Amino acid sequence: MRLAAIALVCGTLLVAASASAGPAAKQGGDWTRFGYTSARSNAGPEKTGLTAGNVGSLVRQQIALEGTVDSSPLYVRAYRIEGEVRDAFLVQTTYGLVYAIEADTGEVLWRFEPAGYDSFAGSREITTASPVVDTARGFVYSVSPDGLVHKLTLSDGAEVDSGEWPARITLDAAHEKITSPLGLWGNLVAATTSSFGDVPPYQGHVVTIDRDTGRIVHVWNALCSDRHELMDPTTCLNGARTDVISGASIWARAGAVRQPGTGNLLVTTANGIYDGHGRWSTSVLVLSPDAGRLLKYWTPTNWETLSAEDLDLGSTGPALLTPNLVVQGGKDAKLRLLDVRKFHSPPSAGKPPVLSTALQTFSSPAGGIVFTAPAVWKRSGVTWLFVATNKGFSAYVLRDRRLVRRWTKNVGGTSPVVAGGLLYVYDWDGGELNVYVPTTGKLVAALPVGRGHWNTPIVTDGRIALGQEDANAHVTFGVLNIYRLP
Repeated sequence: MRLAAIALVCGTLLVAASASAGPAAKQGGDWTRFGYTSARSNAGPEKTGLTAGNVGSLVRQQIALEGTVDSSPLYVRAYRIEGEVRDAFLVQTTYGLVYAIEADTGEVLWRFEPAGYDSFAGSREITTASPVVDTARGFVYSVSPDGLVHKLTLSDGAEVDSGEWPARITLDAAHEKITSPLGLWGNLVAATTSSFGDVPPYQGHVVTIDRDTGRIVHVWNALCSDRHELMDPTTCLNGARTDVISGASIWARAGAVRQPGTGNLLVTTANGIYDGHGRWSTSVLVLSPDAGRLLKYWTPTNWETLSAEDLDLGSTGPALLTPNLVVQGGKDAKLRLLDVRKFHSPPSAGKPPVLSTALQTFSSPAGGIVFTAPAVWKRSGVTWLFVATNKGFSAYVLRDRRLVRRWTKNVGGTSPVVAGGLLYVYDWDGGELNVYVPTTGKLVAALPVGRGHWNTPIVTDGRIALGQEDANAHVTFGVLNIYRLP
């Protein structure tokens, strides 16, 4: 850890830190990945130590960092870090710096800087991925914008460089961006790729990595799906022709969503070429748990229009309401209710693909594009869905395989989070973290933050952590906000 980093943090405490969270507030525990679970539900612990009665009294501490946390922080409780048992937040910046930050004081415990950092820091080559923590084995997996996934020791931030770590997940990091969060299940780390502003050559792909050795287990390419390897995107050609094809980014905030029960992976691809055989743009796809095979697909009947007009389905990922019912949004400001059981198997050679409709399709009452990961919350046998756009957000309940709207707010937000019976929505434009009663939409607190982009809060153990600033500003500074009870 650099002493300069400590001085930078300690010199920017705008509000003094309070005492450690007491036993009554210490409810919730670890938050180890974006979305809280591998299904990316954005529904956190049932108890967090925060309530409608005390959340408005939280004290804010701003910690200056050498980068922007345009993603979700992570959290570990009572883990031995730098020789002492501590609660700590883990954050990754847009240029691949990773920090472990003491949850009670804001002290930087360790800082990881990827090799080659100075060559891309401040450039357009960024990542908005969240890392993932393996508390059982004691590692953090992070990603840097040069296309490498790193394995770090949770106790001190040291990089593991044995075997094939760090693991490369793209052969053209200048064009293939890592936008979505990393996943972790079984013995696999998972990552997806997208693009920098749709500038070719690129294509979306899913990579699974052996978390022990760093070996690539499988690669599933969305536009050359017959090639199961990392490849130079300029070598993906349009059939017998010689022109390079690009597209089918996998860039949703949730990344690869893991289906309960089967362990299958659900991803959504952006605009590009589609033929239902080796080209899979503008579709919701079901892959095997190791991303080795495409099992099923859903492609809308209007995929050509969506693709031609850059109305990505891929701006958001599938949100699992039940193990089989999913909601899929998109840039066209519509929500679609789909049944994974009705998806189609890939057609055999010479057979045409099947295009499909949804069980239900509707627009958000507030309007706006869905760039966020919805939150799915189960309460008293009722399934709730919260979807935010750049113009507002709405709450729905699932009734008889239909979504029924309960309330709407005309305030935009990033990916909503439900935790401890409260709904947290960051208004990135207005610079406030708004806290609501989920069932009614009643506002109970508005916490000051500052402007941001895709930053998403986590709420646990009587604390909230939320980054601010915008990855697209390409700056090497930012703020982590920590809110605690006084």
